[in-house]
Amino acid sequence: MLFNSYVFIFVYLPIVLMGFFALGKRSRFMGGLWLFAASLFFYGWWDPRSVGLLLASMLFNYGIGVGIVKLHEQRATQRAYWLLSVGVIADLTLLGYFKYAEFFITNINVALGVDAHVAAIALPLGISFFTFTQIAFLVDAYRGKVQETSLVHYGLFITYFPHLIAGPVIHHKEMMPQFAQGQTYSLRWP
Repeated sequence: MLFNSYVFIFVYLPIVLMGFFALGKRSRFMGGLWLFAASLFFYGWWDPRSVGLLLASMLFNYGIGVGIVKLHEQRATQRAYWLLSVGVIADLTLLGYFKYAEFFITNINVALGVDAHVAAIALPLGISFFTFTQIAFLVDAYRGKVQETSLVHYGLFITYFPHLIAGPVIHHKEMMPQFAQGQTYSLRWP
């Protein structure tokens, strides 16, 4: 679904906005959950198989980030650093696998004269953006800049449809305060 397609402009976006403001007026949690679910739907529109990878990556990084926040609160800086390292290495390994595995196998085959095969790897849409956004979250957590750890808001922070597939990489501290503001959940005319 492209941002300039009729289905986005006349179906998806109006439904998402109406649902968000209707639910958000009653409950900020439900408004955020609706927008998170709508963002997952938007992402899955391209390739539903990639939603599982996105969710697994998101849950992994959320767990690492919350762990870093707790260690930071306990002033266990060395353990927080190691947890940050594990998260960043795992993220970069996942990204490297999807972006470069076929390239390396092909070059090894040519260099060594072998014929090793790897199953075709479909590159998930936006993997670089959501991976680097999550790395930025882990770094912010390590630096003590993460104040809110709601799973729904974190999920929305990672999957928010206007930036998920095209960026830019955003920081947790830039987006999270917007979810705390009541005016975010109410429709206002200029």
